[in-house]
Amino acid sequence: MAVEQLPDGVREFASCLDALLARLDRDRGWSGVFWRRDPDGMRACRQGREVPPWDVVEALLEDLAEVYGSAVAAAERERAHVLYRAALVAYDARPGARDALADRLDAMLREQRWAAERHAELTRLLSSPACAEDADSLRLDLAWAQDDHARATARCAELRDRLAQSDISSAIAPQGAAPLSSGMVAEASSPSSSATVPQVAPSSSPAPAGPRRRRRGSARFAGMAEDAGGAVVPQASSPAAGEVTPRGARFAGGGQAVEPAAAPVEAVDVEAGAAVAGVVERLARLRGEGRGGEAHVLLAEVAQWPPGRLPPLADALRRAGLGADWATLLWEAASLPAERLVAVARALAAAGRDADGRQLLRQGVSRPPEQIGAAVLRLAEAGHRQEAEALADACVRVRTAAEAARSVVPDPRLLVPLLLRAARAVSDERHWDLVHALRVAGHAT
Repeated sequence: MAVEQLPDGVREFASCLDALLARLDRDRGWSGVFWRRDPDGMRACRQGREVPPWDVVEALLEDLAEVYGSAVAAAERERAHVLYRAALVAYDARPGARDALADRLDAMLREQRWAAERHAELTRLLSSPACAEDADSLRLDLAWAQDDHARATARCAELRDRLAQSDISSAIAPQGAAPLSSGMVAEASSPSSSATVPQVAPSSSPAPAGPRRRRRGSARFAGMAEDAGGAVVPQASSPAAGEVTPRGARFAGGGQAVEPAAAPVEAVDVEAGAAVAGVVERLARLRGEGRGGEAHVLLAEVAQWPPGRLPPLADALRRAGLGADWATLLWEAASLPAERLVAVARALAAAGRDADGRQLLRQGVSRPPEQIGAAVLRLAEAGHRQEAEALADACVRVRTAAEAARSVVPDPRLLVPLLLRAARAVSDERHWDLVHALRVAGHAT
């Protein structure tokens, strides 16, 4: 697409970015890193075919400050940020943009997981005796892992915010307030970027080294593919010793099928109080020590707790000033198998946390439509009709009609009428959109 054919917001930011890059040496600093690693991506951004993550723009502004001074960079940052937000609004309004954002978020979550695993591995290796040369190499790699995790987490937060804004723009007003049905998923939630970005205190940068191969490079502007970039000088905080084995909903591949029955909530969980207090204490300590990667791994593990423990944990986290960790935990829980996802949403609703339940279901149905349909089918066949209807309702509210039509593939005979009932409960317009999408896909209605 030619520059003159772009939406105004995208075109204006692309011109701003192009002018910024023209003032920088493309062989030095972060600009040099991005051009070496992803020249096609950089050209796409300059031409307005892509909008880079904001951390990339910030890095380029750091280059500008090095050459022209902090005052010039600060003025340019203010202008760039205004144009950047306008560009995102225009870019995300394109047909198919939401699917592209969801795919990119999946990739960035994998990047984030890998960085956490790598950080834990390198921390363990550094705790063992090693020669000076090996220790220096490990410290450099550890700084890379820290930078990778910080960038990936920031990009996940930005993508989540863009997805939430996209949902808000297309959401239909709720048709009721019944938990886990029309009222449960009608509200769009916009998670704060600051809620999920770990606090990584900058310190002295590791010394530049010769070209090194890395499995994945967060410095790549899009963070979507393997690369073999050269060395960068990331800013990182000092590592904390200790081994962590990443586990949890996302580390375990939460999209896999499980037994149909939703996990029961015990009437009395005598260990819940101690477990909640222990997690809050550990999280507070990890955050205080700047060990954000380990804190995230802990939250991923906690996402697999019995559903009844999560509402009191939410209260305890907020009392301890760790509300941002609750937002991260909800996002981790959204990757649980659909049956458990619904069980958690039910527990939250029963505890008066309807908004959290709505957010959880909205985030949970971002998985491939075929997986949603398979989960609805398992719930329905197991006799969990209310849960099946809740998931179907979330699907027809959050996904496009074409995406919802894809969810019936596992068993059109059962799923088509179930989804049509859910769509009719939303609105006549949504019902007819789904009818049309199903007919286009070859399903009888």
